[in-house]
Amino acid sequence: MSAMIQKDKHAAIIKRLASALGFTYCGIAKAGFLEEEAPRLEAWLNSKYHGEMAYMANHFDKRLDPTKLVEGAKTVVSLIYNYYPEKKLPEGADDYKIAKYAYGKDYHFVIKDKLKEFLYRLREAVGDVEGRAFVDSAPVMERQWAEKAGLGWRGKNSLLLNRDMGSFFFLAELIIDLEATADDPVTKDYCGTCTRCMDACPTDAIVQPGVVDGSRCISYFTIELKDELPASMKGKFANWMFGCDICQDVCPWNRFSTPHQEPQFQPNPEIAEMTKRDWEEITQETFSKVFQKSAVKRTKLSGLKRNIRFLDDAEGNKE
Repeated sequence: MSAMIQKDKHAAIIKRLASALGFTYCGIAKAGFLEEEAPRLEAWLNSKYHGEMAYMANHFDKRLDPTKLVEGAKTVVSLIYNYYPEKKLPEGADDYKIAKYAYGKDYHFVIKDKLKEFLYRLREAVGDVEGRAFVDSAPVMERQWAEKAGLGWRGKNSLLLNRDMGSFFFLAELIIDLEATADDPVTKDYCGTCTRCMDACPTDAIVQPGVVDGSRCISYFTIELKDELPASMKGKFANWMFGCDICQDVCPWNRFSTPHQEPQFQPNPEIAEMTKRDWEEITQETFSKVFQKSAVKRTKLSGLKRNIRFLDDAEGNKE
């Protein structure tokens, strides 16, 4: 069998397995150094757009070169997993809000399990394959690899956009030493002249098309920042207490979003029933019960209470 036919066969197997495991899209790119991304990443870090996320400045070379993460890597498999909810939690002007990705079980656990199964089945199908699975937990430039693998393009809010389903999805990767036929990258920017995400961001975090000052993002403030929230941001969080979906909610491409089919992403029923007062008076016992396996645990009860106090203070200042 010729090398070309063998690579085509491997690509077909990879895509069949991805579909069987519930991934909406699967794209393949040849592993190698992301030369064009190096100056962009360096400029972003030099501008201090990572704020106190010191880990973003670590492993610079590994972020740009997957062969430094997996010895002998030949292929980066990029995967999309839908998380758009069938029913949103209350998002009225007076409701405390949680980003949609955090409604259900922590996606790291859900998708990592699927990736382990993916590698197991791939080895069953083709023999010995060395590789690693990644889901937002290592120095992998996932949006850039997804773009190279033909899954979409990066919007002005820097998120990957897909013409068929918008952006309410998780990205994951398998970096493997198996050769497979690569897909054509998306080279067109389908955002055109639209600037809705930039216009809607209340903290002006999108400093230029495709460049986000992470240290000004509501998600950064409510999740990553461990200190007190800056007074200059009071009244700008639009009641988001964990994460933020504003730039996605206003994106025209998200009119194509369809509900996910993942039972583990269904929200704990107790969350939907919580009133504003319930959130303000939440106890450690309730927090641990409701968010036992949730991404919201990252901010801890102390962080969530800090965020709620900040929102309440801002509301009080308006009156």
